[in-house]
Order: sequence, then structure tokens, then C-alpha cells
Amino acid sequence: MKVIKNYLYNAGYQILLMLAPVITTPYVSRVLGANNNGINTYTNGWVTFFYLAGQLGISLYGNREIAYQRNDKFKRSKTFWGIISLQVATSSIVLITYLLAVFLFSSAFKTYFLLQALWIIAYGIDISWYFMGMEDFKKTVSRNTIVKLITIALIFVLVRNQSDLAKYIFLLGFAQLAGSFTLWPYLKNNIQWVSIREWHPLKHFYPALLLFIPTITTQIYLVVNRIMLGRMAPQAAVSQFNFGDNIVKLVLAVVTATGTVMLPHIANKFASGDVKGVRESLYKSFDFVTAISTPMMFGLMAIAYKFAPWFLGSEYGPTGGVIFWEAPAILMIAWSNVTGTQYLMPIHHEHEYTISVTIGAVVNIVANIFLISLYGANGAAIATVISEFAVTAVQLFYIKGTIRRRALFAPIWRYLLSGLFMYIIVSRINLIMSMTIINLALQVALGIFVYVICLFMLKAPILKQAKALIKK
Repeated sequence: MKVIKNYLYNAGYQILLMLAPVITTPYVSRVLGANNNGINTYTNGWVTFFYLAGQLGISLYGNREIAYQRNDKFKRSKTFWGIISLQVATSSIVLITYLLAVFLFSSAFKTYFLLQALWIIAYGIDISWYFMGMEDFKKTVSRNTIVKLITIALIFVLVRNQSDLAKYIFLLGFAQLAGSFTLWPYLKNNIQWVSIREWHPLKHFYPALLLFIPTITTQIYLVVNRIMLGRMAPQAAVSQFNFGDNIVKLVLAVVTATGTVMLPHIANKFASGDVKGVRESLYKSFDFVTAISTPMMFGLMAIAYKFAPWFLGSEYGPTGGVIFWEAPAILMIAWSNVTGTQYLMPIHHEHEYTISVTIGAVVNIVANIFLISLYGANGAAIATVISEFAVTAVQLFYIKGTIRRRALFAPIWRYLLSGLFMYIIVSRINLIMSMTIINLALQVALGIFVYVICLFMLKAPILKQAKALIKK
């Protein structure tokens, strides 16, 4: 039940993340315009590499290590002080390097690059990994919810026209920084002070670095699309791709919330030698993410072309194509979230995980070179799907000796067939209906109804999980 509760906390926050853009994105896309939104996307893409370098792989490493030491307060405290001191030191070095790079090499957008530096500071003091390792998601979710709501209000108050781009970038970075600060008071009763001589931060450097490699590699093929578009296409195309990609990823966030919750849970099972429990958790998790990601994928594809210009404005008509072509990545990422984040990472198979995401990054860059020049923003979306497929395929190859892949995929056809039938009906309805908030709600409700009915008719395994949850 604790895992379910944590998932609901995390999924609830991910739903808030979905609702926030529903409120702010139509406003920001129109007020700032496609060009200014493209500048924000481009400059934030560059700073992403820096703040990830400062944090190393501590977000994943700290989560896992705290989960291992959860039941021993002294060891847990010693691990925390060692990891956070390393994180602050590396982030400080990266911040200095970033500022020097901006002053020496940036002629255009210098002010915006400097404002983006807030993200480096925010991640340098972020300790959400500690509470995730403790499987205490309530604190991080509560903190992030309050900060997110305040940020939304300030965007509407302070961002009023195209000259307010600097204010918008500052608000986003400051919100992240404020969120990181507000977690520190919760440490008071969770850890104890440990002598500095006991911290040994450097002992965490190498294992965190091993997790940094897949983290930064993953970001390469998440951010490189925007950077390559910025070099090969107008800034408006960057903005059009970015909003489409964000919509897909926000829907996906409800699915990947399982990875954040399951990583410390499985790490704790693995540390206690419960191999059978690890496998059973993975089979159920794979079935669950497939069941919820399939209708999300087909649903977005069904409404994409009418939804984008209605939601974002007429400037963003091409975003509909981005959403349509990138939607299959939802299913690919859902699967790799189980095989990679929920299995390979907790059981110390970082090497295999690193290889999979490295291959994905290489495939993404090569695909972008050819597809962006041919299809622009749509090409970047297709490249994303191809790279995510490569990651999933490699990870499935690596788990073949311990996890029965046939058991994972046996019920998949039921979900895909149900989703396809839902897509046909919703897309037909979408063609004849104008796009309004009421019509959109009706299409979503119809899609859910059709999908659930199909699951019952095909006797999908997820229904057994739902029945067991209701009984509990």
C-alpha cells in the first residue's frame, strides 16, 4: 500500500504539472510569441547540460543509496552529508565555468543565459533525492505543489508582453530555486549531524559519475533536438517543437511517475535479497505502464492537429504534427522506464543502462541530421521516437537472462488493439467537431469509455490489478 500511496502522491503532482501548462501555455505562447519562446527553449537547453554536470548522477545515486541505508539513521546521515557536500562542490565549479563561458563566448542572448544560471544553483542545493530514497514523497509533492501554484500566479501578474521574456525566464529559475530551499527544514528530524571527517565525499564521486554518464547521455537526445533545430531552422520552429514535445512529455509524466516510486522500492528489495519480489513487481509495473500509456499515445494522436492551434494559437499549427509523430514515444519511454529505471538501475547494472542510452543518443543525433533537414520540427519528433525505440530494444536485450520477455509482452496486444479501436473512433469524432473545451472533454471521456470497454471484452490483465487494489 505504501508504494500505491507514493505513486498517487507522485502521479497527483504530475497531474498538477500537466494542468499548469494547460493554464499558462496558451497565455505564454501568445504573449511572448513563437520567437521569444524559442529563445527561452534554446538558452535553457544549454544550461541543462551545465546543471546536470553539477549534480552528476546524484539524483539517481542519492535516491538509491539512501534507500539502502534507510533503516540505520547514522549510516543514512553519513551518506547524506557525503553526497550533498559533493553535490554543492561540483555545482559551484560548474556555475563558475558556466558564467565564464557566457561572458567569453555569448554575444547574443547574454542576459537570458545569465538568468538561466538560477537553474544551476537550484539543482546544486536540491535534496529531493533524499526523501525519494526514504519513500517519503509527500514532502516533495507538497513543496512542489505550493511553489508551482505561486509561480503560475506570478506569470499572469508579471509577464504581460513580448518585452517580459527576461521576467519569465527569471520566474521559472527562481521557482526551482525556492523549491530546493523549502525542503531543507524537513531534514531536522530525519538525519543527525556527523563529523566532517566522516563525510568522505570523494568516495561517492566515481559511483555518482557512473550514473551521470547515462543521465547526461539521456539529456543529449532530449535537448539536442532543440539545439539542432535552433541551428538548422528558425527560432519559431524550435518553439513549435518545444511545445509539442512538452505536451507529449507532460502526458508521459503520469506514466514515468512509477519509475520514481519503484526505484527505491526495488532497491530496498534487492538489498534484502528478495529477487522474486523484484521480478513480480516488474511484471506488474510493465503491465500497468502499458495499460495507461497506450490510450495516452493513441488519444494524443487522435486530437493533435486540431488541438495544437486551438490550445497554443494560430502560430503553432505545425505543433500538431509534432504531437502526432512524437506520441509513440510515450509507449517506448514507458517500457524503458520499467526495464531501465526500475530494474537495471536498482540492481547495479548501470553499465548496461549506460550503453542503452548512449546508443539512443547516437541514433538521435544521426536521425536528426537527416530528418530535421527534410521535415523540420516533425523530423525532430520522428527522431525522438526512433531513438527511444533503440533504447528500449537494447534494454530488453540485456534483461533477457533474468526477466522473461514473453511474460512481459504476452498481454500487450490487448492494450494495443483497444487503443487502436479508441483512436479510430475519437479521430472520426474529432474531424466533425469543432475544438472547444466542452468538445475536447467529450472526446476524452468517449476515448476512456471505449478503451475501458475494450479492456473488459479482451479480459486484459490490468483489470485483475485494479480489482485487487479496490479490495485493499
